[in-house]
Amino acid sequence: MKPIRNSAKAVIIQDNKVLLTKNQDRDGYFYLFPGGGQEHGEELSEALRRECIEEIGCAVIVDHLLHVREYIGKNHQFAEWDMPIHQVEFYFQCELEQIPASFEGSGPDENQVGVEWIRLQELEQIRVYPHKLVPILQQRVQAPCYLGDTN
Repeated sequence: MKPIRNSAKAVIIQDNKVLLTKNQDRDGYFYLFPGGGQEHGEELSEALRRECIEEIGCAVIVDHLLHVREYIGKNHQFAEWDMPIHQVEFYFQCELEQIPASFEGSGPDENQVGVEWIRLQELEQIRVYPHKLVPILQQRVQAPCYLGDTN
C-alpha cells in the first residue's frame, strides 16, 4: 500500500488572472496549480517554495492556507492509472517575489509543457484541477477550507 502523500500548492492571482502550469496528456492540455510533494522533514511552506522554483522558475512568498483538498484516485475518472494514489493538497495564497519576463522552471513535472496566466473568467473553458476551485476563485467568496475528495 502506498503512503498518503502531502502536497503544497500555490494560488497566485494577479490582475484577475491565476498562474497555472500547463500540462499535456493523451486527452490534450490541462492545468494545475504550481507546487508538489512534501519531502520528509520539510515544512509545507518550504516544499511550496522549492516546487515553485522547479515548476515556474520563481521564488514565491507563501501567505495563508486557503483550502485543503484530498484526491483519492480510485474515486475519480482517472482511476485506471491513479488507483493507488491518495494525496492531500494544501493550497496557499502566494505572490511572486518578482515577475519574470518568462517562466522557466529548473525541474518541471513530466507532463508539464509550460506556465500560463489564465483569466479567472476563462477557467470554466479549460481543463483545470481541482475543478471545484474554479467557482470559488471566480466568485472570490469565502469558501470552506476543506474541499473533500474532489477532482
